Amino acid sequence: MQSTIIQIGNSRGIRIPKVMLEESGLEKDIEIKVTPSGLKITPIKKTKRKVSETLALSQNVLAREWDTPEEDTAWANL
Repeated sequence: MQSTIIQIGNSRGIRIPKVMLEESGLEKDIEIKVTPSGLKITPIKKTKRKVSETLALSQNVLAREWDTPEEDTAWANL
């Protein structure tokens, strides 16, 4: 299939027919990469994290950002 690059606001884009979108699996979130032969568009598969994984990540971030000498000093002065 051939198409034309069109102006969309300050950007440019292409129209992708509905049938091609359905066959490709492209939905809302995509990744676009430049390759030697042109552009490659692939769908981004979202993975759902388990609640326990999310909590573990939160605890790791809090431990890293809050466990500092500056935090200890700030809490000691309250």
